Amino acid sequence: MYKLYISITILLLVIVSIHAKSVLRNGLPSRYHVSGVIQLPYAEISEPFESWIDVQAGFSRIDYYGGAAKTIQRKGQNNQDFGANYKIVPISDEVTLNKITCFQSNGSKEQLMDVQHTIPDINSFEDLGQAEWRGIKCQMYQSIDQEGDKKSTYTYYINAETKHPVHYEMFGYDTLIGSHFDKYTIDYYNYDENPIDSSLYHITDEMTCIEFPDSDSEHTSPRVLFNPMSEYMNRHGEDYLQTSFDEFKNKHGYKYKDEHEHRHRLKTFRHNNRYVNTHNRAGLSYKMKLNKFADRTDDELRVLRGRRHSKGYNGGLPFPIEELTQSNQAIPDSIDWRLMGAVTPVKDQGICGSCWTFGTTGVIEGAYFVKHGSSIRLSEQDLVDCSWGFGNNGCDGGEDYRAYQYIMKHDGIAFEDSYGPYLQEDSFCHHDTAIKGAKILGYVNVTESDEEALKIAIAKKGPVSVGIDAAHKSFVFYASGVYYEPDCGSKLENLDHAVLAVGYGTLNGKDYWLVKNSWSTYWGNDGYVLMSRKNNNCGVATAATYVIVA
Repeated sequence: MYKLYISITILLLVIVSIHAKSVLRNGLPSRYHVSGVIQLPYAEISEPFESWIDVQAGFSRIDYYGGAAKTIQRKGQNNQDFGANYKIVPISDEVTLNKITCFQSNGSKEQLMDVQHTIPDINSFEDLGQAEWRGIKCQMYQSIDQEGDKKSTYTYYINAETKHPVHYEMFGYDTLIGSHFDKYTIDYYNYDENPIDSSLYHITDEMTCIEFPDSDSEHTSPRVLFNPMSEYMNRHGEDYLQTSFDEFKNKHGYKYKDEHEHRHRLKTFRHNNRYVNTHNRAGLSYKMKLNKFADRTDDELRVLRGRRHSKGYNGGLPFPIEELTQSNQAIPDSIDWRLMGAVTPVKDQGICGSCWTFGTTGVIEGAYFVKHGSSIRLSEQDLVDCSWGFGNNGCDGGEDYRAYQYIMKHDGIAFEDSYGPYLQEDSFCHHDTAIKGAKILGYVNVTESDEEALKIAIAKKGPVSVGIDAAHKSFVFYASGVYYEPDCGSKLENLDHAVLAVGYGTLNGKDYWLVKNSWSTYWGNDGYVLMSRKNNNCGVATAATYVIVA
């Protein structure tokens, strides 16, 4: 009886040890559900997630932004089955709207797929004893990685009473540049270890999973693309980031003066990369991608937004809406002046804050085409160099109406070929020796913040010069779709970038303005952006003007 009692006691202890906390040999629960928020302060991102992990079943699932993007990780079983990652997201294109689509990435001998945890393994951390986190008594654990000049400190807080995860944070400090090169935090809530319904890991039978388009993953590790949490929990992606950064530099011909600048640029590239990938998981009406600005700081990007704003009347003529609508001819539902030849190719303003000159030349080129039926190319450099007397400041900003006034006084604006190439910098004015390409008799203010008036102006008069609020990273990395930014301002003082509205239309039920930018064809959709017409987002209709050409 004694031996039987001992045997039963041992068996009970084993069962209790298995089920008490379901802890694996790695110090992680074998089954749990938890929600949380990933904070990326350098990218100004807060990304909510919810996860279900079942190691024994061999699956984990992590949903981002309330299920806008779902990722499922299936553990590999043997030398023939290496496991797989799945990403399920809504896809919208010219044909379909929000079609739920499954992308698949299989494991390999070199990269055997495993379930993805959303809490760190405490066995790899040092126990630092009890500490408080926002008033909660916690057990604190810490892990430190030192690689050359870079020191990465990972700290994890577990509720001392419930043993539930509370907070996880990473701080990376680089002594060479004397600042943090990385930082992210995760706050946890709604933790439990209840049984998980296996249907949560099911890929629907009618859905076929396909490979992810290569173009969308140019600067993102396939592992991180299909399983973003691996970057934060497993510290994956560093080698791929370095490789992607080198490819980025080579593609755009960027060279840095020393290792100090290289580290700073890499830091910026890292956070912009995360920003783009995180936002693309949010199920927005548009997509982003990294472009030539991926290593630029906010201060450097601010230079590109050279539109100033002045209070008071700008001297323009009132919008003749009655004259333009008195005929029986209906305003078309969509129009694209590019198709008719009224829009010249996209240009690149470079490092000069001369966006206002491109809006000016674009609207005059368009009006000239509408009146005369032929295309001309006018000189932005003429305006940069010569319109200072009307309140413009060359590469340090200006306004279209001041450029109009300069052109009216000096009997026209020079042809691009006659004046000389655009220099991306202030230079000597020589408009008197250049051949004039177009004259204007006046300019018209489209009724402020009236989107219907702007629609009429574009339909009847051609491309229109507009100002927008472009001070958002989402605009910097816009790639396709209808751009809507809830943080955009629409007041006159918010408008910091001059662009050209060359049409309008509707895509997947969302109305847009077709806007030409001056950041080269490497930006946006071949240099263009579809700006939302919802509630005058970003102020497209706030300060629109067009010209009357001779």
